[in-house]
Amino acid sequence: MRIMIRSSSLLISIFTITVIDYTFSHEGRLGSETNTIVINYPNPRRDENVSDIYHNNTIVKDPYRWMENLNSDETKKLIEAENALTRSYLDKSPFRAEFEARLKELYNQRYSKFFQKGKRFFSYQNTGLQNQDVVFVHDSLTSEGRVLLDPNTLSKDGTIAFDQYFSAFSEDGQIFAYILIANGSDWRTVRFKHVEQGDIYKETLENVKLSSLAWTHDNKGVFYSAYLDQKNKTEGLNINRDGNHRLYYHVVGTEQSQDVVVAEFPEHPDYWLFGNKVSKCGKYLIVCAHLGDENMIHIADLEKINYEIKGKLQLIPIVPKLEASYRYVNNHNRTFIFNTNKDAGNFKLIKIDIDNPDPKTWTDLVPENKTDVLEWAAPVFNKFMVLSYTQNVKTVLQLHDIKTGNLVKKFDLEIGEVDYYSFFSEEQSQTIYFRFESFLTPGIIYRCNLSSPSSFTLEVFKENKLKNFDRTKYITEQVFYKSKDGTTVPMYLTYKKGLQKNGNNPTFLHAYGGYGSSSLPNFRIDSIAFMSNFDGIFAVANIRGGGEYGEKWHNAGKLDKKQNSFDDFQSAAEYLIAENYTKTPLLTINGLSNGGLLMGACLNQRPDLFGVVISEAGVFDMLRYDKFTIGYNWIPEYGAPSNESDFKYLFKYSPLHNVRIPDDPNKQYPATMLTTSDHDDRVPPLHALKFISTLRHEAKSHPNQKNPFIIRIEANAGHSEGEPTEKTIARLVDEYCFIIMNTGIKFHTT
Repeated sequence: MRIMIRSSSLLISIFTITVIDYTFSHEGRLGSETNTIVINYPNPRRDENVSDIYHNNTIVKDPYRWMENLNSDETKKLIEAENALTRSYLDKSPFRAEFEARLKELYNQRYSKFFQKGKRFFSYQNTGLQNQDVVFVHDSLTSEGRVLLDPNTLSKDGTIAFDQYFSAFSEDGQIFAYILIANGSDWRTVRFKHVEQGDIYKETLENVKLSSLAWTHDNKGVFYSAYLDQKNKTEGLNINRDGNHRLYYHVVGTEQSQDVVVAEFPEHPDYWLFGNKVSKCGKYLIVCAHLGDENMIHIADLEKINYEIKGKLQLIPIVPKLEASYRYVNNHNRTFIFNTNKDAGNFKLIKIDIDNPDPKTWTDLVPENKTDVLEWAAPVFNKFMVLSYTQNVKTVLQLHDIKTGNLVKKFDLEIGEVDYYSFFSEEQSQTIYFRFESFLTPGIIYRCNLSSPSSFTLEVFKENKLKNFDRTKYITEQVFYKSKDGTTVPMYLTYKKGLQKNGNNPTFLHAYGGYGSSSLPNFRIDSIAFMSNFDGIFAVANIRGGGEYGEKWHNAGKLDKKQNSFDDFQSAAEYLIAENYTKTPLLTINGLSNGGLLMGACLNQRPDLFGVVISEAGVFDMLRYDKFTIGYNWIPEYGAPSNESDFKYLFKYSPLHNVRIPDDPNKQYPATMLTTSDHDDRVPPLHALKFISTLRHEAKSHPNQKNPFIIRIEANAGHSEGEPTEKTIARLVDEYCFIIMNTGIKFHTT
C-alpha cells in the first residue's frame, strides 16, 4: 500500500526513500505474513549557506535553521505534511483498536491526592477517562465531597489543566490559588476561588512561569514568580530566550497591575526564582535563586515589617553564592533546617542560625548517609520529620525526631516510590498521608496517625485498582550489569512470571539519566498493557547522570562525562541481549526530554543494537539548545557551546551533528519515531524537526535504509505537563502501533 500526502496548500517537495517490510505470526513473533509500505517523505528546503563558526574556525552548517521559526508558513506547512504522513502510516497498524480499548480499560477511577488544609479535606480524583483530575472538597474524612474545581469544563478538548504540584490553598483552607496550564505551555495563569462560597475572584495573574505559590499566613496574598515585562510572547510558539525572572507579591482581590516586585537579581538575568516558600511559622520568606541544580538562599523577615509588603524586601544572605543545592525544611525561631548536598553528595539536614549564617557555624541535624540518598524531608505533628531516602533505587521512608534528628521508626514499604509531591501532610497535623506507587501498583494512599507510638502503623486509605490485571502474576527484579568502563549499573525488569529467557521476548527499555533526577519504580499505564497483552518485559536502566546514588552518580554523567550515560544505556541493551531476555529486532528503547537526547545519541552511536527507537521531546541540537526559552539554565548540566572545551564534547555527541547511517548494505538505523508538541516551550519542536529532516537527508544516499523515520507533532500540547487523558491515550496508541509495525509482535487478550 502506498502512503501519499495530499494537501492543496503544501509547497514542500516529496521524495520516496523507505520500504518497510513488517511481519506477523499467530504466535505474536516474527513470522511470514508480510506487508510492504512505501513512504513518501516530505523533502524540506535546505539552506546550505547557513552556518556558524565555532572555536578554531570550526564551521558547522545548519541548513534547517529556518525551522526554528515556528510561526512561519513554511514551518507550519512542514508540520502539516509530517502529521499527514504519520497519520497515514500509523493508522494502518494492526491491533490498533485492540490496544486503544485496552488502555481505556486500564484507565480506571483513581485518586492522585488526599490532604487536609484548615478544617477541611481535599482530594484530586478522576473517574477514569476524564481528561483532567477534578478537585473535591470534603467536610470530613468519610464524606463524599463536592466539586471545587473541574478543569474539564474549561475547554472542550481537555487542553486546560491545573498544576497539581504548585497550586496552593491558603493557610486557613478558605481560598484555592490554582495555576492553569493551557495547551501544555510553561506559561501559566493563576486564578483564585473561595472554597466555601464557590466564587472565583476577578483577577488573573498572567505571564507566570517557573513558579511555585507561597501564601502569607494572614491568608491575604501569595508570592509568585513571573516575567511580567515579556507581555508580547505568544504562548508555546515563541522560542526567544527568557530572562529577568522576578518574585512578586499579589493581594487577593486586587488587579495584577498592583502587584509589587519583592525580589530580583538584575545582575544575573539567567537566575530562576523558583521554590520560594513562606516559613512554617509564617514569619519569614525564603527566596531561592537557581541556576541549574544549584541555588542561593536569602531570607526576608516579614514580622519585622509587620507583614506589610509594599515593595522590595530586605534580604538576609544565608547562602549568597551558587555552590550546592539547598531546600528549606523547617525552622524554630531563627534557626533553620535545610536539606543540602553541600559537602554531602547524598544530602544531609543542617541547621543554620540566620543571625550568624557563616558556614563555619552550621551544624548537622541528620548527617549524610554514606549509601542512601536523602531525597526530601517534611516536618509533621510539630515534633517529627518524615525523611525519604533512595536506597538501592527504591524509596525508604523514616520518621525522625525534629529536635535531635534521631530515627524514630522505619515504615515498611515494598519496592516503589513516594515522591515529595505525593506527601500530603501539614506540620501541625497528627496524621500523614502519602501516595505510594510501583511498576505494578497504580497508587495507594496510605494514612498514619502519629499521636502515639503504638499508632505508627500504615493503613490503606485509598487504593487505585486496574481492571483485568492481576499483579500477583508479575514480578519485578533488580539486576546489575557492567558498563563500558566497568562501573556497575542497576536496572529494573518487570514481566510476567514464568518468562522464558529464550531471546524472543519483546522488551521496552527506558531511561532518563540527567539532572540528578532518579528513575525510581513508578507506575506507567502503557507498561501494564505491554506486559499483559504482548508478554513484554518493561526495563528501566538507572544510568549515570541521574541521582540514584547521589551527586557522585549525577556528576559522573554530566558535562564532559555525559558519554557515560550513553555507554551505560548501551550496556543495558547489551546485557538484555547477552542474558537472552530479548534480541535486537524485539528491543524498543525510549526516553523523554533529556532521555530523548539519550535516544538520539545512542541511535547514532549504536544503530546496530536496537530494533525500535522512540524519542519523546528530545534535545538534539546541542550547539544551539541554550539560545531558546529556558535552555540557558541547562548549561550547568550540559556545558556551554561558546566555551571551547565544552564545545568539543558537545559537538562530538550532539545528535543533530552526528548522523552516520552505515554504508554496509547489511546495516541500517533502527525504526525511529520522534514525538514533540507544537506548544512545547521547554524543548521546542525545532529540535525534532531539524533532527528528523537530517536523518532523512542522510538516508537519501543509503538505499540500505529500509526502516522508517517518523515524527509525531501533537497540536495544542507542551512538554507533557497537563496532557489530557485523551491525548495521552492517542500518543501511546501511536507509539505502540509503531512498535507493532516494526517488531512484528502481536496483541492478545489477558
